[in-house]
Amino acid sequence: MVLDTGGPALSALLCEPAAAPRALIVAVHGGGMRAGYFHGQARPDLSLLRLGARLGYSVLAVDRPGYGRSAAALPGGLRVAEQTPLLRAALAGFARRHPVGAGVLLLAHSFGGKLALSLAAQAEGGDRLLGVDVSGCGRRYAPDAEDDVRHGRPGGRRRHWGPLRLYPPGTFRDGAGMMTPMPAQEMADLASWPGLFAAIAPRVRVPVRVTFAEHELWWRHEDSELAALAAAFTACPRVLLERQEGAGHNISLGWAARAYHLRALAFLEECLPPGAAAHGGAGS
Repeated sequence: MVLDTGGPALSALLCEPAAAPRALIVAVHGGGMRAGYFHGQARPDLSLLRLGARLGYSVLAVDRPGYGRSAAALPGGLRVAEQTPLLRAALAGFARRHPVGAGVLLLAHSFGGKLALSLAAQAEGGDRLLGVDVSGCGRRYAPDAEDDVRHGRPGGRRRHWGPLRLYPPGTFRDGAGMMTPMPAQEMADLASWPGLFAAIAPRVRVPVRVTFAEHELWWRHEDSELAALAAAFTACPRVLLERQEGAGHNISLGWAARAYHLRALAFLEECLPPGAAAHGGAGS
């Protein structure tokens, strides 16, 4: 489907339950990927879109500005601060035309996690934001990734994927259409993230869950770093920090995807207001 932003239109994938949705999950992909990251074709049972709809949620996976339909209008992409109002406008337009149940969960990966947290920092009551679930995005880059970040290099296969045994056969063949070069503006924005995180984390006022894969190589995630990350969310009512065993950076395309997605949905259940779970129904 196409989402109106008041500027460049964004493409997206939508999967809805048979009955009214309990809530809306907005899935935001990382750098060099597209919305299909959350709808992996190598193993249909690992798709977040299919799982969410079966359990009664609408799932909207958005091609971020500079990807998919908007790539022609934004060939260099946009920085996080410039993407934020476009995504917010797109979601407001979607909510005017589609039921969103109890509200919205932002579920984001890698660079998409930066956008999700930026949007959450600006969210107001009318945005009906329930929480933010982020994987593959931290506070500070791992020491051996910092040089790539400073020089605007995309990093090697091992850092993005980890051991190939973590992914179903056919992942790279079937997923070729979801992978694309990272736009130049995003590459230039990488180095600014630690400072931007420090500015936006204290302004996030909804529950946050952050997951690091067992084989995560982009980010620091030792215990002391996780404690500092959690402490930065001073206005959050709840911060969960988790590790996903048997996973590389691209969790939602690996064998661990279903486990990660189910935990994200459990987090969403905990974010729902009292009584919300009694409304709507699961699709099949």
